[in-house]
Amino acid sequence: MPPRAKPRVRFSERSDLLDFLLEVSAVTSETLDLDELLSSVADIVRRVIPYDLFAILLFNEKRKDLRIRYAVGHREEVVRNLAIPLGQGIVGIAAANREPILVPDVLKDERYLNTSDIVRSELSVPMIARNRLVGVIDVQSTRTGAFSDYDRAMLRLIAGRVAAAIDNAQLYRRAERQYRTIRTLSKISQEFSSILDIDELFKKIAGSVRGLINYDAFSILLVDQEQRSLRHRFSMRYDERVKIDNIPLGKGITGAAATSREIVRVHDTGTDPRYIASHPDIRSEIAVPLVVQHRVIGVMDLESERIGYFTDEHTRMLSMLAPSVATAAENARLYEEIGDRERLMQNDLKAAFELQTILLPQEAPHVEGLDIAIGLRPARQISGDLYDFFPHGGSDMAIAFGDSSGKGAAAALYGAMVNGLMRTLVPLRQKPAELMKSLNDALVQRKVDGRYVTLLLALWHPETKSFTMSNAGGSPPMVCRSGEILKVQVEGVPLGLLPDREYDEKIFNAKSGDIVVLFSDGVSDHLDPNGEEYGRGRLAQVMRQSCGLTTAEIVREIFADLDRFNTERFDDQTLIIMRLQ
Repeated sequence: MPPRAKPRVRFSERSDLLDFLLEVSAVTSETLDLDELLSSVADIVRRVIPYDLFAILLFNEKRKDLRIRYAVGHREEVVRNLAIPLGQGIVGIAAANREPILVPDVLKDERYLNTSDIVRSELSVPMIARNRLVGVIDVQSTRTGAFSDYDRAMLRLIAGRVAAAIDNAQLYRRAERQYRTIRTLSKISQEFSSILDIDELFKKIAGSVRGLINYDAFSILLVDQEQRSLRHRFSMRYDERVKIDNIPLGKGITGAAATSREIVRVHDTGTDPRYIASHPDIRSEIAVPLVVQHRVIGVMDLESERIGYFTDEHTRMLSMLAPSVATAAENARLYEEIGDRERLMQNDLKAAFELQTILLPQEAPHVEGLDIAIGLRPARQISGDLYDFFPHGGSDMAIAFGDSSGKGAAAALYGAMVNGLMRTLVPLRQKPAELMKSLNDALVQRKVDGRYVTLLLALWHPETKSFTMSNAGGSPPMVCRSGEILKVQVEGVPLGLLPDREYDEKIFNAKSGDIVVLFSDGVSDHLDPNGEEYGRGRLAQVMRQSCGLTTAEIVREIFADLDRFNTERFDDQTLIIMRLQ
């Protein structure tokens, strides 16, 4: 039952009325909290106009209707569900005409909208602020003729002062909500910028937007320029991922947003010919273009099962969020693209490494009179160093040891070309110096800017225990004999740089037990953290201490000492250790 009405207060003196109205203004200006303000208005009205049912209905400009914001005596379902269109019912007509309406007997007035069988009289007074309809104060009584012209005039005076306070409270509420929204969007944007995994990012975006706008379906579509389409990269309905076909650019609501570069909001998808059904029961949709540096990279799309669900506030919110989403999405896409390229590159490098393991022997062939061990540590996955062994008639063996300029795949490919040329020329049984000249001429004809190769050719003669050597810019071999280091001087210009070059030869007569060390400049030029070179001197010291070891053990000892010097490698490190038997 509604509360029993108290006796009305009438002001006999004009001064008393003015004091009351000043009190109304003071009370309503004390707070910007809308709920507290409306409760105070209900108390103020009750002091001067006894009522059984009371309601303050606020006007919604978009829906063009009035809904109860505060009520006394009305049933809960009425408060929750009642929506009065402008111009309908006593309340709606009072609002539309902006004039109070007093009805002594609602049962005799066809304008009355029956929300309670006990109501007999009603007084509705519109609230106007800044020449704008704010809402309506509506009082009802269970008695016929309960309200008078005096009550109408009094409620009109109250409504005039209350309207401004409610308008201010609504503005404050809206501003506070916008501030919270901006603060939330700023926090969300920071979170987006820290995520580079595109699937994780889109899942985070979907969850964050869901916290702001309670959509029923969500999608992010990315532009595929080659296919001229929008590809569904992430789509979900409620909390479940779904798979949807791609959409041609310009088609559908999302396509319209992409081509127009404007947010497209559809209140009723059933009446929009552009709508492409993707989920059952969808009734409204909003599509937001994602733009990075004046280029549309995709569309963020939200759908709802309710007609007209997406509001102007939703549009403003999404327009503020879209740049952050677009930037984060583009960064994640580029990161993914780089990752894909790196994976392809790694696959290529793996294939090149597997090929190089075939081209570069991992173990030395049997060579009469020599015990040989090989060591190779690329600075990258594949090496620019090259070495090989070529039979040279009878028991002689040609040993090639070199280094392509640069590192990585390009150096390895250049080295493979040199290796192929040697396999063609060595069977001609040219002497080392002649072979060097032939190789240089061939490389000059196939000149590649910035590319050359250093090469040492050593022709081993087991019958005489001697080497015939020719050098094209490579590191001269180091020989350890009975703990002493011998210098073998042999020099020349790298291959592939200058045409018509002649190369010298030098014969080195070895002895049983000699250890001949071939090493790339990645060994001698190895740097410590302070920039000091490892150098031939330290290598010679290691060799003096290791002469009694096997060739394989010497390789391991040299590499261990290089790591003690510095574990970080800047160039390929290759060794061939040969002990004369």
